[in-house]
Amino acid sequence: MDFIVDRQDLRSCRVVSPPSAPLADGQVRLRIKKFAFTANNVTYGAVGDMVGYWNFFPAEEGWGRIPVWGIAAVDESGHAELPVGERLYGYLPMSTGLVLTPGRVTAHGLLDAAPHRAALPEVYNQYTRLAAEPGYDRAHDDRRMLLQPLFLTAFLIDDYLDDNDFFGATTVVLASASSKTAFSAAYLLSRNRSCSVVGLTSAPNRAFVEGLGCYDRVVGYDQVGELPAGDRIVFVDMAGDAAVLRRVHEHFGDNVAKSCQVGLTHWEERGGSEGLPGARPEFFFAPSQVDKRRRDWGAAGFQERSARAWQTFLDETADWLEIVHGRGAEAVERVYRDAVDGRIEPRQGHILSLN
Repeated sequence: MDFIVDRQDLRSCRVVSPPSAPLADGQVRLRIKKFAFTANNVTYGAVGDMVGYWNFFPAEEGWGRIPVWGIAAVDESGHAELPVGERLYGYLPMSTGLVLTPGRVTAHGLLDAAPHRAALPEVYNQYTRLAAEPGYDRAHDDRRMLLQPLFLTAFLIDDYLDDNDFFGATTVVLASASSKTAFSAAYLLSRNRSCSVVGLTSAPNRAFVEGLGCYDRVVGYDQVGELPAGDRIVFVDMAGDAAVLRRVHEHFGDNVAKSCQVGLTHWEERGGSEGLPGARPEFFFAPSQVDKRRRDWGAAGFQERSARAWQTFLDETADWLEIVHGRGAEAVERVYRDAVDGRIEPRQGHILSLN
């Protein structure tokens, strides 16, 4: 089964059962065990045509399969190095299965070399062989699927800003402060006391955001005017709400030193950014910073630094996350619709399966 979405109307979705083709030599068929679903996956759909997220897992004309992060096991193998039963972690569709064309297989992972993925960012085409991972603990699977991809984006945002001396800013303002990517970034930024960290959030989420302890100040979207307009800021926008974007830029004016658009938790409120004062808003594409740091540090150096930061974050944020499991097409559709409509509680993390 595949869970597919109308690429022009994210609220239109259905489950289909495409025909199963025999494996070619060297391919493997995965059974997708479980995957995480967050507001970040809605962003994948909202910018799917602009960034190319629809291209990873093709579907019938006009429809798409939203990528998710999850765990799968080899169900059928035509590859001598990948036995049936081997568990992999990586980028998956919202489906019961997936066929990979493994290339560059090592003891620790593999790259999907399917022709349609050749031009896509390599970081999304890599799969980890869990049994060979140093220190692997299956008990952390759910939190890893929910938080690690978002934390990696946050790690890259923090690194990008630090690499550019925060563009001369003294304050970082994050919109959609309750989102997992935003508070992961706030956690990292809060450890760099050269900048203060301000979170913008909705009234219902304010107590949750304040309780996280990683923001120096938390204000509502309608309270942007209370912030000191003379502060030079970097604006990191996880919300994608055109009204909030304009409010921040018009309040701080030329003191907006950098404006990064990262997510679209308010995906229906997005709009144009023409004519705004301050730095021109630009989309932050995390794989570009991955490529830069792999050149700077080497692949192993990048992996070591990001893994060390992830482990520290995991150790210090273990208590607040409520994990909710769902199985079957109805459960997947319910969580998907809740995410699209912004009804998921920020302290919840959803682990789903179509199998």
